[in-house]
Amino acid sequence: MPSTVIRDFSYNVATRQLVVTFVTGRVYAYAGVPPDVHNAFRASGSKGRFFNQEIRDNYDCREITPSGPSENAPPRMAPDHKTASRR
Repeated sequence: MPSTVIRDFSYNVATRQLVVTFVTGRVYAYAGVPPDVHNAFRASGSKGRFFNQEIRDNYDCREITPSGPSENAPPRMAPDHKTASRR
């Protein structure tokens, strides 16, 4: 059953970081989440309930919600993008 609170989530095993996207569009990264907690979260019947009981107040988090580009700002390039000048 789809969650009414959580839109999506991803997990990085190497860094033990869980990234949760809420239906509001806000995105949070939770640090130090063990793989077994991620697996239980993935398998849970109620993502919102599991999140509130097992993750929300138990791991350090930071908001990483991407901000949309402002109308007057130039497009941003990816950090690893290299440009070459042509003359």
